Amino acid sequence: MAKKKNNKNIIYSFRFNFMWIWAGIIAAIILYSFFGEGRALPVTSEWNTVEQMIRQGEVERIKVVNKNTAQVYLTDEAIAAYRAGDENSRFKNIPEQGEQLNFTIGSVDILDRDVKQAVEDSGLEDNPVALEYFNESTGWGDVLLNILPWVFLVGVWFFFIRSMSRGAGGAGGNIMNVGKARAQEFDKDNPDKRVTFKDVAGLSEAKIEIMEIVDFLRKADKYRELGAKIPKGALLVGPPGTGKTLLAKAVAGEANVPFLSISGSDFVEMFVGVGASRVRDLFEQAKQKAPCIVFIDEIDAIGRARGKNAGFSGNDERENTLNQLLTEMDGFQTNAGVIVLAATNRADILDKALMRAGRFDRQIDVGLPDVKEREEIFNVHLRHIKLDEGIDRSFLAKQTPGFSGADIANVCNEAALIAARNNKSKVEREDFVAAIDRIVGGLEKRHKTMSQAERRATAIHEAGHATVMWRLKDCDPVLKVTVIPRGNSLGATWSVPDEERVHVTNEVLEAKLAGMLGGRIAEEVNYGTLGAGALSDLERATKITYAMVAYYGMSKKIGPISYYDAAGTRDTFTKPFSEHTAVEIDGEVRRIMEEAYQRARAIIEADNEKINQMADLLLEKETIYAEDIVPILGASAQTKDAATEPATEDAPATVAAGVTVAD
Repeated sequence: MAKKKNNKNIIYSFRFNFMWIWAGIIAAIILYSFFGEGRALPVTSEWNTVEQMIRQGEVERIKVVNKNTAQVYLTDEAIAAYRAGDENSRFKNIPEQGEQLNFTIGSVDILDRDVKQAVEDSGLEDNPVALEYFNESTGWGDVLLNILPWVFLVGVWFFFIRSMSRGAGGAGGNIMNVGKARAQEFDKDNPDKRVTFKDVAGLSEAKIEIMEIVDFLRKADKYRELGAKIPKGALLVGPPGTGKTLLAKAVAGEANVPFLSISGSDFVEMFVGVGASRVRDLFEQAKQKAPCIVFIDEIDAIGRARGKNAGFSGNDERENTLNQLLTEMDGFQTNAGVIVLAATNRADILDKALMRAGRFDRQIDVGLPDVKEREEIFNVHLRHIKLDEGIDRSFLAKQTPGFSGADIANVCNEAALIAARNNKSKVEREDFVAAIDRIVGGLEKRHKTMSQAERRATAIHEAGHATVMWRLKDCDPVLKVTVIPRGNSLGATWSVPDEERVHVTNEVLEAKLAGMLGGRIAEEVNYGTLGAGALSDLERATKITYAMVAYYGMSKKIGPISYYDAAGTRDTFTKPFSEHTAVEIDGEVRRIMEEAYQRARAIIEADNEKINQMADLLLEKETIYAEDIVPILGASAQTKDAATEPATEDAPATVAAGVTVAD
C-alpha cells in the first residue's frame, strides 16, 4: 500500500502484486485442509458387506451415480447402532447425514438383480431397498482441486526460473543471457562519471608510463604511419588501495573513449562454458565501441597459473576461461582500437602465457605513495571537508607513512566523523591525529578495567620501548607514548621517521629488534617477572629475525642465500633447505635475538631511574609526546646524528617505511 499526500486529504493507493495470487492459493489450500474435511467421510466398502446389511434390514436406499458408483444410505437405527458399537469397527465413524458407504459396481443390471435377491433372502419384502439412478457432472470445486497441484508446481518452477534470470541472466534479465558479459560501461559523453588525471593524486611515474596509451587512443594515425604498435594490454600491479582502478578510469577519461569495467570473478560461473562465452561477448562489445578500454579488475581470479592446482583438471572452467582470454588477446581475432587494462596485487601467481609480449606487454607498478604524493592525495580528499584554517597537509602526510590512497581517504572520513561526534563546526588537527590513532592502533578503550599495579606495569613497559628507541640512532624517532588501551594492546609507543627510509640495512633491523624487546626487559628489570603482554613484540621481532637470516642474507654463517619464494610456486610441505641448514638458521635467529636483547638490557639498566620518571609522567598524563621526553632523557640519538652526519643520496628501496607501533 502506498500513501500519497495532497493539500487536504491523504489518498491510499493499492499496487497489485503478482505474489498476492500465490498467497491466495496457499491460503485456500490451508483453509480446505482444515475445514474442507471437517465432516465424517463415507466408508469405502464392497458388495458382500452391503448384501449382509440388506439381509439384516439396515439399508434404506442405494443411489447409483453415473452407472459406476453406488452410494448406500442406512436406516437411522442402523446408523446409531454402528456408531455406538465396537471401537475397533471400521463403521464406528460413519457419517450421520448423507451416504454412509459407497462401492464400485460393474453393471447396473447385475446390481439390480443382486439387491432384489438379497431382499427376498431377508424375508423383508414389505420394506424393499429403493434403487435410485443419477448422472452427475464434476463440479468446479472438484476441477479446481484436481488442477490446483499442477498450478502450484508450475508457479514454483516459474519463480525459480525468474530468480535464476535475475542472478545469472546478465544485463538482459533472461536466463538465455547467462553467457553475456556483465561489464559496467562508463560512457565518455557522461561528464558526471568522467574521471581524469586531476582526480588521481600521486602516481606520477605510473601516469607518465600510461600516458603513452592515452596518446595512442587520441592520435592513433600518427603511430600507424610509423608502423608502431601500441601494447595490447597493460597490467597495473600494486598493493590494495593504491588507486589501480581509479587510474584505469582516468586513462579512459583522458582519452575520451568508452570504458568497459568487469571483475575477474564475473567470468567464473557454475555452468560449463559460461566464462569463455562471457570473454567472447566482452570483446565483441569492445569492438563495437572501438576505440575503447577494457578493464579487468582482480584478474588473478581467472589468470592463475594453469596446472598448479591439484584440485582442478585440464577441463576446469577457470582454465577454459583463461584460454579464451589468451585467444582473444593473441590476435586471432582483430581487436583494433581495443586496449586491455588489468589490475592485480598478486602478479606472481599469474600464468606466464598471460604475461608474454603481445598480451599484457607491460607491468605498471602502482606502489604506495611517498610523502609528497600523500600530500596531494590529502588535497583531493579534503576538498569537500570543512576544515580548520590551521590544517597543514604536509604534517598529515608525514604522520601517515606507508598509507595507501584508500587509507588516506579513510583517515579524512574518520576525522570528520570524530569532529561531528564532538559537536565541532570544523575538522581540526587533533581530529586527524585521533583518526590516525584509530586506524593504526584500533578503537580507544578508556574505560577498560585495570588495577593501579597493571597500569604501572604498562607504563614501565612503554617507557622501556621509548627509552631504547630514543637511545639508538638507527631507530625511528619516537613520536608519542600512551597508556590508553587501544584494540588488543594496553598501551603503545609510536614512532614515525622524519624522512622515509628507502634503504634498510642489518644495523637498522638490529636496532628495531632492540626497541621491540625494550618493553619486556623494562618489566623484567623493575619487577623480576616476565609478562604475557610482550607477545606481539616477540612475534614481530621473531619474524624480522627469520627474514634477516633466511630471506635477506644478513647472516654471515648462512651466507648470501635467500630462500624467499616470490612466485609462490614452491611446495608448502617441503623446505627449500636441508635439516642441517634449518638447525643453523634457528641458531642464527637465536644469536641475533640474544644480541638485541643484551643491547636493549644495557640501555634499560643504565636509564632505569629515568624510565620510572617517564612512567610516572605517563600515569599522570596518559599520553606524552617527544617534547615531554626531552627533559627526562635529553636529546634523542636521531637528533644528534642528524646534526653531525652529512647528507647522502638515497639508495634503492628495499622495505617500505611506515608507522611503527610497539605494544
